[in-house]
Formats: sequence, structure tokens, C-alpha cells
Amino acid sequence: MATNTVKRAISAGAVGAATLSALLLPATPASAQPVTVPGVGTFDVPDAIQIPAGIPGAPTSIPIQIPAIPGVEVPAPAPAAPQNNVHQQAVDAALSRVGDPYVYGASGPNAFDCSGLMQWSYAQAGVSLPRTSYDQANAGTPVSMDQLEPGDVVSFYGGSHSGMYIGDGNVVHASTSGQPVKVAPISSMPFAGAVRP
Repeated sequence: MATNTVKRAISAGAVGAATLSALLLPATPASAQPVTVPGVGTFDVPDAIQIPAGIPGAPTSIPIQIPAIPGVEVPAPAPAAPQNNVHQQAVDAALSRVGDPYVYGASGPNAFDCSGLMQWSYAQAGVSLPRTSYDQANAGTPVSMDQLEPGDVVSFYGGSHSGMYIGDGNVVHASTSGQPVKVAPISSMPFAGAVRP
């Protein structure tokens, strides 16, 4: 008898959660988690109920806490996926080439000139950049020196040389013949501008 009462309570709770979800949510959000009730079925239960906008003093959502019920399987929420940051991917790609030789006109994967390194590094992140440093100087949103973020393409010497800002006042670049790809202070060359691809 007690077992039937528990089953009915679990079923009613699952149906109630599904009904409440259907009434308050236009669609199940991506952050739903499945709850399996033995003998009843599996239900997607959202992590929060969205509250309609325009209610003064009301929160935008209410978190749903699913209590532990014997025999009901509630998996732990999936960990948040890491942000896919193309700028950081480009920085990582450029830094992976530190020590490679400078070769005029080379665009990788084992030798680079300045714009070839920028183009190759962004290609590894799925972004297409123009081939020359002059064209790269205009390939994105202009950024002032005090607003630089890792991944910004920095122009030097009036636009004839490019490097990538990596943070902490440094750039990675392929500087000149006889010098490998290296990290250098941004202040070691005359700044001509920067863009964020």
C-alpha cells in the first residue's frame, strides 16, 4: 500500500513539474536535465523556471531543486562547456611557433614572416586574415593601445610590420631575417595601430 502511495506521489510530482514547465516556459531550455521515474518515464526538468517579464520586484528565474527520492535517478548537471575564444586560440597558435625561423614571404607551418604568422595563427582558430601586414592593419575593429586584449593584431612601423598582442605588454611576432619567432615588449617597436579580428 505504501509503495503505491509513493509511486502515485512520484508520478504526480513528475506530471506537476512537466505541467508547470509547459505553462511557464515557451520551450524547454538547453539547461534541462533528465529525471527518470521508474515505471513512469523520463522527463526533462529545467534547471530554472523563467518568470515572465514585467512583474515588479519578481526575479527573472527561480532555480528548481529536485529533492532526493529513493528509486528516482537524478543525474548531476553537466559541467559548463568552455567558451570557444578564437582570439585565445590564435594566441596559443602563435605562441606554439616561438623559435621557428623568419623567412620573408613564408606563412607556415614551420617558417614565417610577420603577416604570415598572423594569418596562420588566426587560420588555426578558423578566422581568415589578409596576407600582408598593411591589409591586416585594416582587417577588424580598430583598438586603441590602452584597450588591447590578447589576440589583437598590432601594427608597427607605419603598418609595415605586424604582431599579436598576448597580454602583459607583450606581442609575439616574426621580426626579421636571422631572428626566430619571439615574444617582445610592445614598447620595443613604434606602435602604428591595432585591430581586433
